[in-house]
This record gives sequence, structure tokens and C-alpha cells, in this order.
Amino acid sequence: MQTPQDQNPILTFEGKRYDINALSDEVKELVRGMQVAEAQLRMYEDTLKVLAIGRQSMAFQLNERLKDVTPLPG
Repeated sequence: MQTPQDQNPILTFEGKRYDINALSDEVKELVRGMQVAEAQLRMYEDTLKVLAIGRQSMAFQLNERLKDVTPLPG
């Protein structure tokens, strides 16, 4: 029985599995770059969600404050 420590790290990419230890240093560096890019994408997606919620809150506040202001004819 293999424990997690006994298993080689596996890369799954486009439906295929690869032993990471058997890959060249260049490929390993590309894998690390992809991992960093994925982490950055998740972080910025979360940032965009926070900004959208903030914008929605400001729009609500603006709407509340404009209730007593007469709009221009249009």
C-alpha cells in the first residue's frame, strides 16, 4: 500500500497524467508558471467580485440620496 509520501507528484494536463519528477526542468518551470498564473487569476477574480459588490452598494446609496433631489426634465 502506498502512502501519499511514497507517491510521485502527478501532473494532469488535458486529460493526460505525467510523473512530474520525470519531466525536464524546463517543463517543471512551465508547470510552476501555470500554477502561479492560476493563483493570480483566482485572486483577481475575487478582487473583481469585491469591487462589483462595492459598486452595487454605492449605487444603492446614490439611489437613496437622490430620492429627494428633483431630476432635470428630459
